[in-house]
Amino acid sequence: MTFGATPSPSPRPPKRSRARRFVPLGIAAWMVLEIWLLIVVAGATNGLTVFLLLLAGVIAGAYVIKRAGRRAWKNLTESLQAGRDPAAPKDPATGGSGNTLPMLGGLLLMVPGLVSDVLGLLCLFPPTGKLLHHRAEKVLNRRAAYAPGTFGDAFQQARMRRPDGKVVQGEVIHDDEPPAPRRQDPPLTG
Repeated sequence: MTFGATPSPSPRPPKRSRARRFVPLGIAAWMVLEIWLLIVVAGATNGLTVFLLLLAGVIAGAYVIKRAGRRAWKNLTESLQAGRDPAAPKDPATGGSGNTLPMLGGLLLMVPGLVSDVLGLLCLFPPTGKLLHHRAEKVLNRRAAYAPGTFGDAFQQARMRRPDGKVVQGEVIHDDEPPAPRRQDPPLTG
């Protein structure tokens, strides 16, 4: 058994990607904005109003997610009963059953805060939902060079295997090549 040489460790740690640098800052800024808006609304009205707004968001979000989940389950059972591939869209023009944005909208409604509620309602409103859907599809389908091991690379690999969805690992044996002659070693004597 042979082993390859292990690469020497680099003197500098690997560079952090832009997303790993700015996403935590963006989340922190979003949380501060949400808290500030809730304080402003509580100052303008009262704490009970803020509580009722948050409770209404949770209830509406749960209802939207439940409804979208039921629709997804119904589509799955109909596809299986009809013998179709459940992953294949019913209508090629729409590209899918349309449960992603309602579920995202419901989740955003359930997250406490007013900005997340507005974003959730934008996902649920049909004209803005279609706009968001087309924009996200355009971004995800962009043919850019992705670094190996990133989320973009994983998405591209998944898209390459989409038509049949099956990957069979194995070895290709060509029948047109003559088989290699068997080795005839001398018998071992001991």
